[in-house]
Amino acid sequence: MMNNMIIHPGILLIICGLLIPLLGNNLKKFITFIVPALCFIIVLQLPHGMHLNYEYMSYNLTFLRVDELSKIFALVFTIMIVFSSIFSLNQKNKTEISTAFIYGGSAISAVLSGDFISLFIFWEIMAISSTIIIWMGSKDAYKSGLRYLTVHLFGGVVLLIGIIGYVSLKESADFSLIDRTNIYAYLILIGVLINAGAPPFSGWISDSYPSASWSGTVFLSAFTTKTAVYFLIRGYSGTELLIYIGIFMIFYGIVYAILENDMRRILSYSIINQVGFMITGIGIGTEIAINGAASHAFAHIIYKALLLMSAGSVFYITGKTKCTDLGGLYKTMPITMICGIIGALSISAFPFTSGFITKSMISQSAVYENYTIIWFLLLAASAGVFLHAGIKFPWFVFFQKDAKLKAKDPPKNMQFAMISLSIICILIGIFPNVLYQMLPYDVNYIPYTFDHVFFQLQLLLFSGLAFFLMLKYLKRTLTLTLEFDWFWRKFSKILIKEFDIHAERTASNIMNKYIKIFDKTIKTLYKHHGPSGILGRTWPTGNMAFWTTVILASYLIIYLL
Repeated sequence: MMNNMIIHPGILLIICGLLIPLLGNNLKKFITFIVPALCFIIVLQLPHGMHLNYEYMSYNLTFLRVDELSKIFALVFTIMIVFSSIFSLNQKNKTEISTAFIYGGSAISAVLSGDFISLFIFWEIMAISSTIIIWMGSKDAYKSGLRYLTVHLFGGVVLLIGIIGYVSLKESADFSLIDRTNIYAYLILIGVLINAGAPPFSGWISDSYPSASWSGTVFLSAFTTKTAVYFLIRGYSGTELLIYIGIFMIFYGIVYAILENDMRRILSYSIINQVGFMITGIGIGTEIAINGAASHAFAHIIYKALLLMSAGSVFYITGKTKCTDLGGLYKTMPITMICGIIGALSISAFPFTSGFITKSMISQSAVYENYTIIWFLLLAASAGVFLHAGIKFPWFVFFQKDAKLKAKDPPKNMQFAMISLSIICILIGIFPNVLYQMLPYDVNYIPYTFDHVFFQLQLLLFSGLAFFLMLKYLKRTLTLTLEFDWFWRKFSKILIKEFDIHAERTASNIMNKYIKIFDKTIKTLYKHHGPSGILGRTWPTGNMAFWTTVILASYLIIYLL
């Protein structure tokens, strides 16, 4: 691809997404595979540097900034769109597929943006398009989609205020490491953390993602939170506050995933947990920590999509999502089960899977910077991840007491997508340098040492033993679990109720005042212009002539003076 003929892969996907509803079924299936694959090739060949620059109101807009960091995120986003599109070929809803392309294209465009203005535009397109994907899930998805949209519009407003203030202060829209000596930088940080699923707004992930369709949830898992991770790496590396936010997210996700009954909600809580690992690495901020955060984002997108494809296949075939309704599917859905287990091993950082060679860099960076307690917490969290995603998900879905469900493996295209992502997870785990070569900094880290492998196997072994010892306590029932979003939902209801009461009272007072003024006006007019009023009664002609003469004489005197 020639440098003077650069095609923007994100915008190409957005245009394709807009055209999909106009296409026939056969052409739609062809386009939904070819265009993402073409975008992957385009991203691979993008030359480093700043491209597609435009001047807007004295600000320089860069729609294509290509370096190691933006390229690795754009690459994994296109990989995700390729295999998610193959997986969703059986999705009959054209609107969902169309919107998913716009969603993915805007995410790619956001990570390739070199300025705050263009990044914010694509950021908001992501929020709107992802909301539509949620709404396409079912009739019951409307409320969760509305809550999702409310949270993201609020985050977008906070982000916009921060960007406007920061750009005005710096007199430049260029997006790089953010100067944290002003209030606008922290407003930007809050807006980004909302998209990352940080507390107290973590609940939007587990509330909205499971409400989407079997294919929509796969698309949703990849882009919003990881675009926020990219933003934090680019703008807030080394911000120590992020370490503690990340640790909170890690354990928040673990606790609620262990308590959860719905398999897709379990995996949604796991997204919060895994993003917490990335944010912790960003907070540490060293080269190995940033490499760990970026590589873990790459690996997470792949294995999380694989897990959600496995869960989506079960949902697609059985129509069930709750662990209490599932079990024994290893007999009838063996390929789905094997792929799900590979995804579970990857998220648990099992040796020779992708998670092992990425997550360990974050833990090791804590050791290098003497964050001993943080290192210990990360190890404990790794055991927790194995409990809820590595064992709980496959055990309750595929291996627990047979639920006697009539099932079979999903169609071939869905199997192909799962098998392909399983192979990627294993290949990255076996050949880590393939991924390490794409990272922002040179990698001198060696994951496969005897001590590291032996320690990790011990950790996973004892975690697995603990799971089966506590199995009777981990069996779920049809219960509800309260989250942080319960507080802001309740608070917002109270706030809206109070606003309605005061607004109604104020409106009533204003209306009463206007009614009184109106009544007084009518009475005054009636008094003077009514049948007995001074201006309404019949006057003799002589009186009229007299007063007319008086008025004309007064006017003449005033004029002469």
